[in-house]
Amino acid sequence: MKQLLLFSLPMLLLGAAAVLGQGKPQMPTDVGAGRVAWFDISTGDLARAQEFYRQMFDWTFEPVVGTRQAVQVVSRGLAIGTIRSADGPISRFNGVVYVQVDDVRNASAKAAAIGATVAPGFPFNLPNGTGAISLILDPSGHPLGLYSRARIPEQTP
Repeated sequence: MKQLLLFSLPMLLLGAAAVLGQGKPQMPTDVGAGRVAWFDISTGDLARAQEFYRQMFDWTFEPVVGTRQAVQVVSRGLAIGTIRSADGPISRFNGVVYVQVDDVRNASAKAAAIGATVAPGFPFNLPNGTGAISLILDPSGHPLGLYSRARIPEQTP
């Protein structure tokens, strides 16, 4: 699980930064609760992966600000995910799908109540008011990201 967090969290934040771009923050596309909102794909060869997905789905790619290790995936003019370089061999844990939920805190609690594990440090708010995320491991240990366009309200002491 620790390796999963080390791989997925930085790229989600990079992906969020890419969605934000430079200047005024933009919210990611509202796809509705229960639908895939974002994904990260890991690769050992970034250029080869881009060429494959360009040919397969006609995706285009934009640089992620601050790194040469990832590109933002664009489909029909919308940012939908990232492809990122991974150190070492690729495993089934090197990619995470983020499903949109209405309330990330409630969804994390529900997941835990029905057998998932909420990864340490989650959920939390994304930078610049663009929502909140959580990372859970389902009962079989498969990672799943939860994304909410609504931020987690700040708690007052």
